[in-house]
Amino acid sequence: MRRAGHVVGETLSVLVDATKPGISTLDLDHIARDEIISRGAIPSFLGYLDYPAHICTSFNEEIVHGIPGDRMIRDGDILSIDCGAIVEGFHGDAAVTICVGNVPDQVRKLVETTYDSMVAGIAAACVGAHLGDISSAVQTRAEADGFGVVREYVGHGIGQEM
Repeated sequence: MRRAGHVVGETLSVLVDATKPGISTLDLDHIARDEIISRGAIPSFLGYLDYPAHICTSFNEEIVHGIPGDRMIRDGDILSIDCGAIVEGFHGDAAVTICVGNVPDQVRKLVETTYDSMVAGIAAACVGAHLGDISSAVQTRAEADGFGVVREYVGHGIGQEM
């Protein structure tokens, strides 16, 4: 999983650098495909439950798992990119949210708070902790800045299956 995660991290880094006004999410999908394959990995998402792309791209108010297409990235957008790769039968999966150009201060604050909430959740993930401890840390941090969490959305595990 560590090697797969490394491929995902490198791919996301390339995608962050490529995310500019005027590029389409389909262009980013093609870049992701090339980056994952060039590192000897297999894209996790393509074909998973009939998913038609190599990454997920979600704009602005969209929560997650948008399908890349012809939509062009514009100044002021926030774009989340979710990426997965398989190395030696193990999955890696991560996402990043990018502020493109001139993003309103409140939106930038949301992105920063989301990151800080993730860090709080990671800090709560220790020996003896329960999933509820991690979830509570994330929610408490988000609410401290006046934001909340999406209660209807849950995550998934990874390993040899996604």
